[in-house]
Amino acid sequence: MGDHVGFGDRWSVRSRIALFTGTVVALLCAAFSIVLVWSLHVAARENLMREVTAAGGRVAYLVDRGQAGSVLPPDGRDRPVQVVDPQGRVRAATPDMAGKPVMATFRPRAPLRRATREVCGGPFGEGQCGVVVAQQVYSDGGDWTVYSAAPVQGFDAPPALVAGLAAGSVLVTAAVAYGTWRSVKRALLPVRAIRAELDEINASDLGRRVPVPEAKGEIHDLAQSVNYTLDRLEETLEQQRRFTSDASHELRSPITAIRAQVEDALLAPQESDLREIGPAVLKSLERLQAIASDLLTLARLDVGAPCERERLDLGRLVAAELDARRPVRRVVSHLAPGVVVRGDRIRLGRLVANLLDNAERHAATTVRLEVRREDPPDGDPRFRSGLAVLEVLDDGAGIARDQRELVFQRFTRLDTARSRNAGGAGLGLPIARQIAESHGGTLTISDSPRGARFLLRLPLSREP
Repeated sequence: MGDHVGFGDRWSVRSRIALFTGTVVALLCAAFSIVLVWSLHVAARENLMREVTAAGGRVAYLVDRGQAGSVLPPDGRDRPVQVVDPQGRVRAATPDMAGKPVMATFRPRAPLRRATREVCGGPFGEGQCGVVVAQQVYSDGGDWTVYSAAPVQGFDAPPALVAGLAAGSVLVTAAVAYGTWRSVKRALLPVRAIRAELDEINASDLGRRVPVPEAKGEIHDLAQSVNYTLDRLEETLEQQRRFTSDASHELRSPITAIRAQVEDALLAPQESDLREIGPAVLKSLERLQAIASDLLTLARLDVGAPCERERLDLGRLVAAELDARRPVRRVVSHLAPGVVVRGDRIRLGRLVANLLDNAERHAATTVRLEVRREDPPDGDPRFRSGLAVLEVLDDGAGIARDQRELVFQRFTRLDTARSRNAGGAGLGLPIARQIAESHGGTLTISDSPRGARFLLRLPLSREP
């Protein structure tokens, strides 16, 4: 089947806007012309009715004065007029109505003294119609009726007027459509410049930005949004490059160690002891496996992979993690019961394990843990139901205030933890913070008299 090409695919934006505007203007001009012609017709009809009424009124004045003869004088416009007595006999008429029967039989109803109807046939001739105005006059002890008439005017617009309105409508429509086309074309020039600049920008040249027009408006806001998006894209790609470089560096170290150990064993098999090489290779493989596992976890967190959410007692979760470990430092814990959160058991367990690993790695003698609940802070909608707090405190050297955010960056190790034998790959704390944020919480470092004090805050579960 062939591709269907619609109207919008064949026409540009400015052409469609110009066509739409021209169509609307053409319809408005047509409506204005119709209203104008109809208004002129109504005005002409009302003017005719005033003339007919005036002709009958003059005769009614003569009848009231008793000055009307059998033949009425013409009024200059040849409007036929008849005077009918109370018995319905024609007593006076204009010359054109002399000897003709009464033109109408209706009479005004009290209290009105005037009535208008359209009458066909009779003195007007077969197939002819006229507008008749009846006016009642009291004379000689009875009600006399004066009938005045004029031919019915059909809806006949002057050809010159119709031609002028048609020509004017065409000119106005063409002028508005062309003006709209030109205006839209000029308005879209910044968009073309933005598009041309975007076509030139590629992954290797993200430092360029689209031009921002000086005039405030939608296109100005669009250009700023595009530049803001490019800023974030450049920052993301730069972060990805750094992440890739750091990951490659971290993976290269254990791979290089394994390679060196295996090559030494191959070059001098008689002098190599498998009992010495095996544990060293296994240690490097464990480090390699840990880095790969951390990278996989970060990748899943970055893409927002779904996870199971359930009600968890944070104190029991921390206690279970402590029971599964072989602590190398003394651990003092105060775990309040009933501090319930909603989250993924595996990911929150990984968060707690990373915090404990970091604390044990840097503690001098003791790691202190505390799980408690706190009242919701003011102005933070994330913790309306309250706070579940996990505090992890070690008695090590601590972290300087200006480096507290640095430790949450990937592959970051401070000077005291740069030894790969003693420290990790610099992914534990970034993973812990990302897990906390994915659960609607925060992970920060607070002041403490000694050592590093990590505070995990999670929203309490609202469910009973």
